[in-house]
Amino acid sequence: MTARRPIRWHIAVFLAPAVLVYTAIMIVPLIGTLNLSLYRATETGPQFVGLGNFRTLFGDALWSDAFWNALGNNVWFFIIHMLVQNPIGILLAALLSSPRLRLAAFYRTAIFVPTVLSFVIVGFVWKLILSPLWGIAPSMLGAVGLKGLFAPWLGQEGSALTALALVSVWQFVGIPMMLIYAALLSIPDEVMEAAEMDGITGWSRFWKVQLPLILPSIGIISILTFVGNFNAFDLIYVAQGALAGPDFATDILGTFLYRTFFGFQLQIGDPNMGAAIATAMFLIILAGVCVYLFGIQTRLRRYQF
Repeated sequence: MTARRPIRWHIAVFLAPAVLVYTAIMIVPLIGTLNLSLYRATETGPQFVGLGNFRTLFGDALWSDAFWNALGNNVWFFIIHMLVQNPIGILLAALLSSPRLRLAAFYRTAIFVPTVLSFVIVGFVWKLILSPLWGIAPSMLGAVGLKGLFAPWLGQEGSALTALALVSVWQFVGIPMMLIYAALLSIPDEVMEAAEMDGITGWSRFWKVQLPLILPSIGIISILTFVGNFNAFDLIYVAQGALAGPDFATDILGTFLYRTFFGFQLQIGDPNMGAAIATAMFLIILAGVCVYLFGIQTRLRRYQF
């Protein structure tokens, strides 16, 4: 007769505080938002409408045009981060991991510092820098003979969103850099020594040996970038305001949700439609995370040690 395994109560005791806090600040508000999206305010009180708010959001031109515009802007915001921020972060990590580089710790700190700055500070400072009236960008470009390239990027519909996305890239490039840097340091020395004995050195070693081994970390960075970009709000709000000008060219799902839920200027707040937008954002993020977990991560496990 085998002895019964003891119940490990200490696991529940240690997990309970984290579970309770997460439930209170994440799960309960999420359920409340999902429930709020199924109702509509009437003169007699809340009325259950099921998916009626979603039909309005996707079918009514007054709402659908703004929603698809915000979603499209969000996708472009994410693409810029994927094509600019993450590759630069990987490149910087590869450079900083070189044992021949001097002052590597200083460079790591300098690149990572913007990530701890407030969105308010970053948005306001860059708005001043890029201002055609009192900004320093025109004079800086003029100093190198490129003043003719300057334009009021934040005031033009075609460039405002891209300019803000690049500002966001400048602020957060330190995060993928540090994650990839840690992944490069975790590669066993035996692997690197074997590559060197085979004559694989320099950038060839990075492309043929190190890069395949850090693909799981790159996948994690990609999904974190996706979640962070589709939750973005602060930088757009600080730099362009709740109306996300010019002419909603920088409007993303976060600012669209803010105006709808709380109201702004002449627009009256509608918590039910705001909850519907928040639910749509949650489902978009959930779909992206599921695609990564079940379609990509399983293929990247083969590269793990």
